[in-house]
Amino acid sequence: MKYYIENEKVVFNDHYQMVKATVTYDTFSNTKITAKRFAFERGDSVAIVLFEKETKSLLLTNQLRYPTCKNNDGWIVEIPAGSLEENENPQDCIKREVMEELGYKVASAKLINTFYTSPGGATERVFLFYGEVSKNDKIEKGGGKADENEDIQLVKIPVSEIASKIQEFKDAKTILGLQWYLLHQNKD
Repeated sequence: MKYYIENEKVVFNDHYQMVKATVTYDTFSNTKITAKRFAFERGDSVAIVLFEKETKSLLLTNQLRYPTCKNNDGWIVEIPAGSLEENENPQDCIKREVMEELGYKVASAKLINTFYTSPGGATERVFLFYGEVSKNDKIEKGGGKADENEDIQLVKIPVSEIASKIQEFKDAKTILGLQWYLLHQNKD
């Protein structure tokens, strides 16, 4: 099956972009469909399920997320995450983001999966990692970047509480990461 993209153009350009195109694609019944489509160009992101060995806790962030205010949520607890810079390696990006947000140095991170956040409307992919740190790896303050108006709180949740708290989370990448952890890493 094939598809063709024509007349692709940026129709909104600010911090993110909105792109409009005409897409023609083969159908499962051997015909073709031509339709106008929009895509939210947010860029790719990284996220990490981060385990602290001594406390047997997962390290998460708590921060205001403007879009969630529309549903009266505001502050969201989620796994550390951030946007990839142009030509940045996802491994390097996740290490940078953990240092900025939590102040921990991550020696290595294992890629778990790469997935789309909302494939019907956004181009964003998330590179989801797993990593382990020690209390001694906390070498900076964390809390986010002041020049990006970030105010991030570190949240430690014992792994023994993850299964009972998973329904409290509102962020899809966090739910996915915690479910992965419960299936693959949790030895308790």
